Amino acid sequence: MVEIGYALSSEEQTPLELVRLAQRAEEVGFSFALISDHYHPWTDRQGQSPFVWAVIGGIACQTERLTLGTGVTCPTFRIHPAIIAQAAATAAAMMPGRFFLGVGSGENLNEHILGDHWPPADVRLAMLEEAIEVIRLLWQVGYVSYYGQFFTVEKARLYTRPDAPPPVVMAASGPRSLSLAGRLADGLIALAPDRRLVERFRAAGGTGKPCYAQVTVCWAETEEEAQRIAHRWWPVAVLKGQLQQELRLPVHFEQAVADVTEEEVARQIVCGPSAEKHLAALQQYIEAGYDYIYVHQVGPDQEGFFRFYAREVLPALKSMAA
Repeated sequence: MVEIGYALSSEEQTPLELVRLAQRAEEVGFSFALISDHYHPWTDRQGQSPFVWAVIGGIACQTERLTLGTGVTCPTFRIHPAIIAQAAATAAAMMPGRFFLGVGSGENLNEHILGDHWPPADVRLAMLEEAIEVIRLLWQVGYVSYYGQFFTVEKARLYTRPDAPPPVVMAASGPRSLSLAGRLADGLIALAPDRRLVERFRAAGGTGKPCYAQVTVCWAETEEEAQRIAHRWWPVAVLKGQLQQELRLPVHFEQAVADVTEEEVARQIVCGPSAEKHLAALQQYIEAGYDYIYVHQVGPDQEGFFRFYAREVLPALKSMAA
C-alpha cells in the first residue's frame, strides 16, 4: 500500500510551528514527513527559513511514530558534507529507525551565500556524488581522512552514531541525476507524476528502492479562496526547467512570477475542498509508481487541511487500497 506523508514547509512556518505541525501530522495519520532545508524562502511573502537541524531536534522530541526526512539537504556548498554527516547521524540517533537523509544538488537561492561559484549542473552532480561518499564513510567506525576533487576531510570521527546508518534518498529529475540516484542512493525523491522518472531510476539500479513524490495542494472552504491563497503564497509553482536552480534571490523569483495569474497557479496546484480532486491528483502519482506521496498544503490554514484529509481523503485512500 502506498504511504501518505506531509510536507513541512520551512519557507512558510516558524520553527515552533513546524514542530507542532509534525505532531499534528502524526495524530491525523500521516506516516511520514519531509521538511525543506532552505536558507532563503522562495519569496519574501513566505517569510521564514529556520535552521532545519534545530527543528528536527524538536520534532524528534515531540513525535513517537512519524518518520522524517530532509526534503532536501544540499551537502556541497553552504554546509560541508562532514558536518551534514554529523547532523544526520545525530538526528538518526534521536529518531531510531525513523529518520532519512534526503539530498540534492541544491539551488543558487540557498547556496550562494558564502560567495562560492555556482557551477553548471554536471559539476554540481559530481560534487553531490563525492559528498555522499564522504557522508557514508563518516557513518562507519573510526577516523576518516578523505582527499577528493571537491572535499577534504582529515582525521574525522563521528562518536554519536545511530545503530544503523540512515537511508540516503536523492532528489532527481533529469537523466543524469536519475542515473546517479539509481546507482548511489537508497531511494528517489521527485515532483512529477511521470512514470518515466521512476522507470529510469529503477533501470539505473533503483529496483526495490522507495520512490517519494511531493504533491502540492491548497485546501480552503471554496475553490476560489484556495486559488487566491495558492497564488499569494506559492506562485513559484508555475516555474519550469532550470529557473528554480539558477535564480539567486527571493526578489528574482518574485520578478519571474510577477505576471502569473491565479488560473495558471491553479493548473499546477490542486485547489479547493473537493476530495475527488485531491484523490485524483494522488492517484496520478500512485499510477506513476511512487511508493510514498507527501502532501504540501500551501498557506496558513494547515489545521483546516488536516481536518479535511483526516475526514475525507485518508479514509478514502484506505478504502481504495482495500
